[in-house]
Amino acid sequence: MLPSTILDDARPESGDSRVDVANLPGGAFLEGQWQTAGMTLEVADPQDGLVVGHVCVSTAEDVKRAIGHIHRHLQFADWPLRARREALEKASRMLGEQAERFAAIIAAESSKTIVEAEREVRRCRETLRLSAAAAEELVGETLAFEDSLAAGNKVGWYSRKPVGIVAAITPFNDPLNLVAHKLGPALIGGNGVVLKPSGRTPLSGLALVQVLLEAGVPSGRIAAIVTGGGVSEALITDERVDLISFTGGPVTADRIAAAAGAKKILSELGGNNATIVCADADPETAAESIVAGAFGVAGQNCLSVQRVYAHISLFNDVLAHVVRGTKSLTTGPKLDRATDVGPMISEAEARRVEEWVAEATAAGGTLHAGGKRRGAYYEPTVLTDVPSKCRVIRDEVFGPVVSILPFIEVQDAIYAANNSDYGLQAGVFTRSIDQALAIADKLHVGAVVINETSDLRIDSMPFGGFKKSGVGREGVRHAVREMTEPKNTIINLGEPPR
Repeated sequence: MLPSTILDDARPESGDSRVDVANLPGGAFLEGQWQTAGMTLEVADPQDGLVVGHVCVSTAEDVKRAIGHIHRHLQFADWPLRARREALEKASRMLGEQAERFAAIIAAESSKTIVEAEREVRRCRETLRLSAAAAEELVGETLAFEDSLAAGNKVGWYSRKPVGIVAAITPFNDPLNLVAHKLGPALIGGNGVVLKPSGRTPLSGLALVQVLLEAGVPSGRIAAIVTGGGVSEALITDERVDLISFTGGPVTADRIAAAAGAKKILSELGGNNATIVCADADPETAAESIVAGAFGVAGQNCLSVQRVYAHISLFNDVLAHVVRGTKSLTTGPKLDRATDVGPMISEAEARRVEEWVAEATAAGGTLHAGGKRRGAYYEPTVLTDVPSKCRVIRDEVFGPVVSILPFIEVQDAIYAANNSDYGLQAGVFTRSIDQALAIADKLHVGAVVINETSDLRIDSMPFGGFKKSGVGREGVRHAVREMTEPKNTIINLGEPPR
């Protein structure tokens, strides 16, 4: 690979067309219609500010109309489970046929390189396929009346029914697959859903809605509204919304919970993920995984490796390998397949990371690689000697920064890893299965990955964390259960025959 550098020319090469790449029929979808009026919100490529599309600026009244339309459809229009499964299966196939188009949309509006965008499209196909397969989750079982004092001559069973209307609020960093993780389970469960994608990256989600409609999802089951004054409040406070599924930050989640009232809320709120490298680990293997896990999508990944605790006997080796791997990364244009790290989602976010790193170095931290910004680009950065009070240790960086710290006793590394308001995932490197399982048992996180970093997820696993990392679990089958409820049916057979 080329040495780590921010290339001077971040403009697209001649012949590259990113403008109007989405080719959508409208900039919002409600009441069964694509909306073409009020398409005044520009969607710009964070790499260079090039406008790649426009979407609607909606109103609170639009939200009420969208919810009302879905509410009426749920009352009067049936959509059998078989039809739901077939629509999601078809959507997955259609997405495969349009994979190049969707990858172009993701790369145009987000921070992802074209290689990362192509990977997200493949994962989204998998998420839709898993959503269709989750039809088998919508079963129940008989009620044990024969083993009850209240039995009488009764029989009964329960089945799983949709909660009703789901509000799906998604972030910018996975603009396609995180939308699918909400829409797929909601739709297979028989719900209606109102999507509110990030205003920074709305085109991918709107394009997925278009595919779902073409695949057979009834227009009365889905709506998509991006932005506008009072839109968010109208969505989360409407009494006809039964469940809110939100991916974002804990501050916003607190506001949603306070405003929403007595609603079911599922939230995935990020992480401050640690990786522990034990004394018996291979430092080069661990370092390779740390570099990959820390800097993908310019570090804008809830599973990104942020803190590394390396045993003191391996500390210098791990640091040297991580620094060498970091400096080998190429930071540059997203559509160049040689690029490893693209821009952050905005210059403001890159400036924030720059400030956090400056705070760490001013407090005594040592900079070993990176630490430079140009526009929305921030070079992959490696720090050591960072005090625990600094934000790059204490909070979620959500940028291309990793801090490496030594430990002597394993229990000290476990304590340090757990000493965070977040508890999403963690990684452990060791050759000892006994040690691996002992550490995994003590880490207070939603997943522990052994001989890998925190940056691993399959779309079928129960995904989420402890503490401020969220409430409930995503992962298709698990989200389907969250988005449905058991409903009992009981029959009184009357007096038994004599």
